[in-house]
Amino acid sequence: MIVDITMSLDGYVTAPGVDLEHGLGVGGEALHAWVFSQTPREQEILATTFKRTGAVVMGRRLFDIVDGPHGWSDEMGYGARQDQSAPPPVFVLTHEAPEKVRLADRFRFVTDGPAGAIRQAKAAADDKDVVIMGGGTTCYEFLQAGLVDVLTIHVAPLILGGGTPLFRGDAKVRLELLESEMTAYAQHLTYRVLADN
Repeated sequence: MIVDITMSLDGYVTAPGVDLEHGLGVGGEALHAWVFSQTPREQEILATTFKRTGAVVMGRRLFDIVDGPHGWSDEMGYGARQDQSAPPPVFVLTHEAPEKVRLADRFRFVTDGPAGAIRQAKAAADDKDVVIMGGGTTCYEFLQAGLVDVLTIHVAPLILGGGTPLFRGDAKVRLELLESEMTAYAQHLTYRVLADN
C-alpha cells in the first residue's frame, strides 16, 4: 500500500479554490510540473510507478474532479501520458456511489471504508502495488489508520500559502527515509511507514 502524492514545500496538495474547473485549485497546476515535464528522469519516475501499479485508490472528492468535464479522458488518466489502453482499476472510497459516471469502465465504488477499499484493491492488483493517489484528506485518513506501507511525496519547489493540506495538526506518523532524489521539477522522497505509530 503506497501513498503517492505531490505536495508544495509548505505542505499543500492543492492550491485554494478547488472546484470541477480547477482540480488543483486556482494556480495549482504548477504542483504537477514534474508530471508534465519532458525531462527524461521525471518521465522515467512516472513510467516506473505506472508499471508497478496494479490498482489505485482515491477519495470521492478527487473522483468528482477526475470524472468531471475537465478531468481524465480516454487518452489521459492515472499516470498522465502513459499507455491508457489497459489502465489499472480505480477504487473510489465513498459513502454512496454516484448515479452517473463518465468513465465508468475505470472506476469501482467502495462504501465500506478504507479497509474495504484496500481489500478490493489488493485482490485486483495481484502482485503489483496499490497506490493511494489522493486527495489529501484520503491519503491522510489511510496514513492515520496505519494502512500504508510506503509514503512517496514529490515536493514541488513552490509555496502555495493555502489549499488542501496533506497533514493535519494531529498527525503522528513515524517514517524511515528509503530514497531521496532531486530532479529538475521536484524532490522525490520515499519513506517506509513504521508500524509503531
